[in-house]
Amino acid sequence: MNRSDSIIKLLLVNDSVEDAEQVISILRNGGIAVRPARVSTETELEASLEQQTPDVVLVDLSARELALPQVRELAHRGGRDVALIASGTSLSVDAIVTAFRDGASAIAQRESQELLQIIVRREFEALTLRRSVRRLEAALRESERRGSALLDSSRDPIAFVHEGMHVRANKAYLEMFGYGSFEDIEGMSILDLIAAEDANDFKALLRRLSKGEKPPQRLNLKARRGDDSTFDATMEFAEASFEGEPCQQITFRRQVVDAAIEQQLDELRSKDLITDLYNRQHMIAQIERAAAAAAEGTGGQALLLVEPDNFRQVLDGIGLGNADVLLGDLAGLLRGLVGEGGTAGRMADHTFGVLVADRDDMATQTFAESLRQAFSERIFDVGRQSISLTVSVGGTLIGERNGSVDQMLGVAHAALREIQEAGGNRVRIVDPSAQDKAAAEKSRHWLALIDRAIAENGFVLYHQPIISLHGAEGDFYEILLRMRGPQGEIPPAQFLPIAERHGKMPAIDRWVIANAIRAIAERERAGHRTTFFVKLSPPSLDDPTLLPWIAQQLKSSRQRADSLVFEMPESKVVTSLKQARTFVKGLEQLRCGFALEQFGSGLNSFQLLKHVPAHYLKIDRNFMADLPKHKENQDRIKDICDQAHHAGKLTVAEFVEDAASMSILFSCGVNFVQGNFLQEPEKVMTHAA
Repeated sequence: MNRSDSIIKLLLVNDSVEDAEQVISILRNGGIAVRPARVSTETELEASLEQQTPDVVLVDLSARELALPQVRELAHRGGRDVALIASGTSLSVDAIVTAFRDGASAIAQRESQELLQIIVRREFEALTLRRSVRRLEAALRESERRGSALLDSSRDPIAFVHEGMHVRANKAYLEMFGYGSFEDIEGMSILDLIAAEDANDFKALLRRLSKGEKPPQRLNLKARRGDDSTFDATMEFAEASFEGEPCQQITFRRQVVDAAIEQQLDELRSKDLITDLYNRQHMIAQIERAAAAAAEGTGGQALLLVEPDNFRQVLDGIGLGNADVLLGDLAGLLRGLVGEGGTAGRMADHTFGVLVADRDDMATQTFAESLRQAFSERIFDVGRQSISLTVSVGGTLIGERNGSVDQMLGVAHAALREIQEAGGNRVRIVDPSAQDKAAAEKSRHWLALIDRAIAENGFVLYHQPIISLHGAEGDFYEILLRMRGPQGEIPPAQFLPIAERHGKMPAIDRWVIANAIRAIAERERAGHRTTFFVKLSPPSLDDPTLLPWIAQQLKSSRQRADSLVFEMPESKVVTSLKQARTFVKGLEQLRCGFALEQFGSGLNSFQLLKHVPAHYLKIDRNFMADLPKHKENQDRIKDICDQAHHAGKLTVAEFVEDAASMSILFSCGVNFVQGNFLQEPEKVMTHAA
């Protein structure tokens, strides 16, 4: 899913702007990207639906003018498919039942932010799936149309049989059996076209097929024409569907060679001419059968991809003309190693596939290692040269969780490329069921690093200049955090989400604040008047000891309080409004500043300033992307600046990308700018206390 597809067009039916803003913030805090709109009357709803079709309509059941049935009728008018979610606080069972009867696809209790996030995400995923299904159905209809045209023009006698009855047949099929039109055999049992001596065996086959057993690829028998004459025929089976129902595609061929020659032809059709292994088409069919067996509970299967390392360099050494000779020798060794315990084939130019059956996970790993070792120990004679090479073996265990051919090949190929990029001559077999365990182990690993960094002063501060466009006195910087890791410094995106989930953010916030104050004091002793913007996480707002601790840190460093500006995203403040308001009042008493990040992303951002009197507004970074090309973003930034200056606030534009944007921002009235185009972050140099 690309970025534009993953943004949810959200329509909020809500009387309160504040409530709507809170819902938007809850969703964004859960990592859900939304493009919101709010309506409270029927006229606004009709206008909004006329402008664009939303993905999700979230209806507040306490809305006075718009009831759920009314919203449902308008939202679904014209065949629109939208997710309709009802929301409310402390909803009774009767209210929930009524909401479902009125057309809601889901109910969100507002008491749980996580529940709201889960329901919106689930309903959007279901909507996306429905849309995908409709696209696939349209593609299927087109494919069936083309398939029907190809079927009619095919010279092979082909019919579709459902529960033993003909439901479709082409002209060649009718001519083979001596019928003038399909109406002559429509509804006729396929058994009527089988000679008497083979009828009982064919009846038994039909019974097995009705129980879900797989048909044979080919069946030799005598067929009977409409005039009761018979001929030797070969039936070929393939699973198919007709008008949405599963059926068998049956192709009749006259037997023109004996069984032994036919078997040889079958083998030739399934073999790769250069390596004498099975070809890709045959291997794909075998992998599909393995996937189907896994879906029915069969275990002990795996798909391995075997590829010589640095094959192009090997070819440079032996010459392109000897490539087929080498591939044949590699295939011969692989065939002998696989033996009767698996199926080997050529999947691509120099990539071999091995389908393993009846081996547990450990046995599969051991087998793959034996393949790798056997190739590394073999000397290959190619022309007048003797060469050695290594192979990498990437694969995946086959289970219900990766039960499609494309998925299995993708996982195995990714594993193969991973170990080749690491140097090759390795084995990596992916266990789909182990991915959850790996994720948990990875989380534990990061948590241990975070705990060690907190305990052992393992963080590093960086600062990025915030440049005044109007000559403000002093130096302004935003403080950024890194963590020391085993192999270098780690960016915050890798460890802060885990720290937040495990309640480590208050401790990290205190580390940052203490070291930022120390850095400011050192800069000011050197004669540089400095202001640091320091990020604060929502959990720290719940700590009643934080403000007294900040005051003590400033006093101990003999540092002025207005050198610190604490900043939080607008969406985070909205969801912790009461705590944020109390905290900002405390900052004002200390004479510290406060900034709202990502400002302008809500429905009515300036309404928030009535509750949280921020000193700086850091404009939402989404307005900065390709700013010179988007006049609407330029107008929005100018509007924010005009309102901010009227309210006595200073504005900051982050993520400035180019000189043209700088000129636009200056003309819009932005006070400060920041971004890598101006200067990349640099490490804060301090002396440890």
